Amino acid sequence: MITGGAGFLGARLARDLLADGSLAVAGGAARPLRRLTVADQAPVPADLAADERVTALRGELSDLLRPGGAGWPALTAASVIFHLAAAVSAECEADFDLGIRANLRATETLLAACRAAGTRPVLVFASSLAVFGSSAEHPLPAVVDDQTMPNPQTSYGVQKVIGEQLLADYTRKGYLRGRSVRLMTVCVRPGRPNAAASGFLSGIIREPLAGQRAVCPVDPHTEVALASPARALAGLRRAAAASGAAWGGRTAVNLPALTVTVREMVAALEEVAGPAVTGLIDWVPDPAVARIVTGWPARFEAGRAAGLGLLPDPDFGSIVRAYLAETRT
Repeated sequence: MITGGAGFLGARLARDLLADGSLAVAGGAARPLRRLTVADQAPVPADLAADERVTALRGELSDLLRPGGAGWPALTAASVIFHLAAAVSAECEADFDLGIRANLRATETLLAACRAAGTRPVLVFASSLAVFGSSAEHPLPAVVDDQTMPNPQTSYGVQKVIGEQLLADYTRKGYLRGRSVRLMTVCVRPGRPNAAASGFLSGIIREPLAGQRAVCPVDPHTEVALASPARALAGLRRAAAASGAAWGGRTAVNLPALTVTVREMVAALEEVAGPAVTGLIDWVPDPAVARIVTGWPARFEAGRAAGLGLLPDPDFGSIVRAYLAETRT
């Protein structure tokens, strides 16, 4: 089962799993993928809906996953659940109640449903680098590693930390097998812009490549931690496949990050696509967005992820070229 499966990352994960046709779970051998349930408030992409192995569920998780709800049979049959459904960072800052409902209550509903089902699925929770932040009493270190304590400075980050801790406790109690992974900012995301504070990091690449103007709201020297869609999905899938011993505990794993400045991103874009493309970027400061983005860490030492065989993207130019190859085929 994939919650948030109609979104960019969820739909891509679904397509990858269906293309492979099998999935290894918690250290076991790969098994055939017989059924994939995609749950979302938005309609599932047509190609997924057309696959006979896919069951599409549309609605609120709280309704879908109650005993007797439309999603209950799929939940009880699922050996792996990828929980990707969420309201994004800027949305949660603008609408506190939305964040609580979409990020906290929905996660509580899912965990309680897994407990009630009694099937102990592997549950992979998509957390975020937004769990880290800096404050006067707890400054952010220059490099975040696996021992760095979360200190979120946004509602979104707080909600992700709570989700991690709830999942860890449900795992401790034996109700499920939880794996929290902290995603870096995924770039380049295709499609339409979303309301994430980090959305411009894809926009300043995607829109100019399509011949459209884009706005960069932060200083060009701003450092960010990025991962291509392919590396983000590799992290999610490895979390599901790893044995308990390889995973190494109940705390979240920081996925690998490519650290670049926004200026370096634009330079890589220009190297790949030329100055006419980068000339479509307008540099218009937005203090609210900059405050959120610069509060996130940009440098990571992801030792646990490396032990799981996960590595960062080699450079930003390779991310731009991969995006072009995928969108122009």
